[in-house]
Amino acid sequence: MDYKQFITLVEDWPKEGVQFKDITTLMDNGTAYKSAVDEIVQYAKDKQVDLIVGPEARGFIVGCPVAYALEIGFAPVRKEGKLPREVIKVDYGLEYGQDVLTIHKDAITPGQRVLITDDLLATGGTIEATVKLVEALGGIVVGCAFFIELGYLNGRDKLDGYDVLTLMEYN
Repeated sequence: MDYKQFITLVEDWPKEGVQFKDITTLMDNGTAYKSAVDEIVQYAKDKQVDLIVGPEARGFIVGCPVAYALEIGFAPVRKEGKLPREVIKVDYGLEYGQDVLTIHKDAITPGQRVLITDDLLATGGTIEATVKLVEALGGIVVGCAFFIELGYLNGRDKLDGYDVLTLMEYN
């Protein structure tokens, strides 16, 4: 399916010069959303995934239906202070500063095969930090799956050595 036809391009949002790729119009179309999720489900099956991990908040939009379809668990990665139990954390760089991501310390059993999901691969910083969290808990990252990749931001470079699936790419 040509998923790009379901993406709305929003000029100058959230700031001037940015062309935002809005996935809500993909999600609004049940057939397109189901097809996109189903492609990631098949990818996960091929990778024999045990657990889905996704960073807030749009990683939940992608990962939760995949986990549901596979009848496996989903572990959220959240910003500091958002998870209620003991966590591990990692600092990561943003365009203008630093941020912190966390995951529950008991979210992953060592040796579990993990698929990381998110809506968009841009610079790769968030996913690189998520990989570090998964691996710190002994998980094996067998793949990363995204609806969209912004190829011109070279985020895939930060995932060198990891298998990456994207359903559409903007260059």
